[in-house]
Amino acid sequence: MKNILYLFLLSTQIFFAQSGFEKGNTLYAKGNYSEAAVAYESVLNSNQHSAELYFNLANTYYKLNKVAPSIYYYEKALVLNPKDQESLNNLKFAHKKTIDEIKVIPKVGFAKLVRDFTGIYNYNTWGWATVGLATLFLLFFIGYYFLEITVWKRAFFVGMFIAILVLLITASSAIFEKRYFDTEKPAIVFAEMANVKSEPRDGGKSLFLLHEGTKVYVEEVIGKWKKIQLTDGTEGWIESRAIKEVK
Repeated sequence: MKNILYLFLLSTQIFFAQSGFEKGNTLYAKGNYSEAAVAYESVLNSNQHSAELYFNLANTYYKLNKVAPSIYYYEKALVLNPKDQESLNNLKFAHKKTIDEIKVIPKVGFAKLVRDFTGIYNYNTWGWATVGLATLFLLFFIGYYFLEITVWKRAFFVGMFIAILVLLITASSAIFEKRYFDTEKPAIVFAEMANVKSEPRDGGKSLFLLHEGTKVYVEEVIGKWKKIQLTDGTEGWIESRAIKEVK
């Protein structure tokens, strides 16, 4: 009985979320951007998430000239779909509305090469590839074990070797990507103007100002303060309420 009730509530929730999403699309098409944002936000409030929803919501806030929310939701969309070209392109346009011009220092070395490779796919994709290769390895093993023809046994043995080799690569990539996903904590400045200090206290020395829409990375949290790093490597402490973490 509890399972039936749960399924009913879940299906009802999905139905209303879908209705809210379609309502938001209709309002957006008519140019009613404020109402569209409310409709999309109502879907989020029902715990329904998707890259398409975040993308549409980001577009809505961009039309409303709300820089921080638009960048924030484009980033959210890219977390779910990192290779979406529309989100990447629109994010570039949104960045043009920001005040802060912070250089991006490119990473170099072996770690960058590894990240460039593993970043091709999400860790879930790498994980499913590993499962598929494990199944393929098992099939090759069964063929090798039961077949008596020498040529086929050799072929299945080579297949086992290749499958296990690629499996180790995909499994390592999945682990690396999951660790990267968990440790990297991007955030967007939502405050119109935020003071970055040298230490986590109100009386700390002010280092510089950040404005809404700027992307930072959270490294540490102490009370109401968060230690952040900019894309140029600059670090400092900012009040937690001034930023909103993407993940």
